[in-house]
Amino acid sequence: MSPTHERWTPHFHLAPRQGWLNDPNGLCQFHGTYHVFYQSAPAWPAPGKKGWGHFASRDLVRWEDLGEPLVPSIPEDADGVYSGSALVVTGGAQDGGDLLRLYYTGNVKYEGDHIHNGRDSNQVMVTSDDGVSLSEKKVLLRPKDYPSDLTRHVRDPKVWEQDGRYYMVLGARRSDDVGDVLLYESSDAVEWAYRGRIESTHSFGYMWECPNVIQVDGHDYLVVCPQGLPSEPTRWQNLYQAGYFPLPQGILATTQVDETSFVELDWGFDFYAPQVFEDEKGRCILIGWMGMPDADYTSAPDGLAWCHCLTVPREVTVGEDGLLRQWPVTEIDGLRGFAQPVSPSAGAILPHHYADIELLGIEGNLEMGFDGQLQLSFSAEDGLLRMAFTDEKAASGRTERVLPLAALHELRVLVDGSTVEVYVNHGEEVLSTRWFPTADTLLVTLHATCESARSWEMGGEPPRALRRFRHVAPGA
Repeated sequence: MSPTHERWTPHFHLAPRQGWLNDPNGLCQFHGTYHVFYQSAPAWPAPGKKGWGHFASRDLVRWEDLGEPLVPSIPEDADGVYSGSALVVTGGAQDGGDLLRLYYTGNVKYEGDHIHNGRDSNQVMVTSDDGVSLSEKKVLLRPKDYPSDLTRHVRDPKVWEQDGRYYMVLGARRSDDVGDVLLYESSDAVEWAYRGRIESTHSFGYMWECPNVIQVDGHDYLVVCPQGLPSEPTRWQNLYQAGYFPLPQGILATTQVDETSFVELDWGFDFYAPQVFEDEKGRCILIGWMGMPDADYTSAPDGLAWCHCLTVPREVTVGEDGLLRQWPVTEIDGLRGFAQPVSPSAGAILPHHYADIELLGIEGNLEMGFDGQLQLSFSAEDGLLRMAFTDEKAASGRTERVLPLAALHELRVLVDGSTVEVYVNHGEEVLSTRWFPTADTLLVTLHATCESARSWEMGGEPPRALRRFRHVAPGA
């Protein structure tokens, strides 16, 4: 690997050592350990079927790479172990301890268009007493268990417990090419009955992927990734979107949402398929994929042996306006090292592309540059914050994203090898992007009026391999 490629390796964002990564899956804290599973194709760029990779941590900053525990092994997931979620069942294990259930979509492809025919999507479960050893696979739902007006696209189970009952949402595409979410109910999280669906008042994309339910501070939100929205200059700028609908009546009482209430979770180039979980401290934590399906830009410059990464864990809270806020978990602050000021009229030269940069008390316009390749700018006149690339090699095809903003007061920028996350006004908005710098040092230029501007060197290291899961095959 060349020195440039080493420079692109994130230290505090989760990325594979080899191969492809996409959707985060099975997020949970189990027996005190945080678990992040993800869509994995270790053979990439060679063809291969997707399974689940696995990272584990005790503190959300130091991670172990535990390999690929879930791979296609039964007829119902013959063409891929696709996305899903985790459920921790208190006292659910045979010895009276807690039980971890992992739910995913098993993908099977036949001849056909793979939309209206030629595909089966099965919902499958495995369990674990220790977060490492997995049970045999149990198929829970098959195509016959879905409403008859759907295409073959039904996937991404999110399961949660509420008031002593269990619920599952699935993303779906109807035969008339309209996206919605299916809702199932269960008394034991194994046998499921169809309860209904949640749809938009008017058509809002042809497919809703990766549904999630956020329940925080007494508020409910439905997270979906709608595909097929038309890109506009100041919204829906990516090929596919990731956002949420506020649910004033709660998830179980909602059958229809107003599509005009949809709120984007991230305005950057690289954010999709976010998933949330509640940890043992009661925090609602979100992690997203820093990638974009079918994008016309790349996250793997020539010769890179791995592709994509995940966002840092973000704590999700509710603002006074009822909308969600996102902020890096406090554990990230523990990676801060040497601090230095950033001149509001000139900037600073930082020794590495691993930095946490904070601007407070911003007034008026702002111009901020990184190596002369990536720029952030805010115009108080038109109320637009822009993230723009000026160097094609560093951008790998990315151009500009525009965020409407009433005012800019604070910025926090995390730079980690080839990742950048920009938190606006203490998490009111976020922009995430990949960036492939070519310089040895990080040149930050800044022209702004602000109360303070400083940067910290960031520590951390890429996840290290611990060992492989032992997968218990069906019938073993």
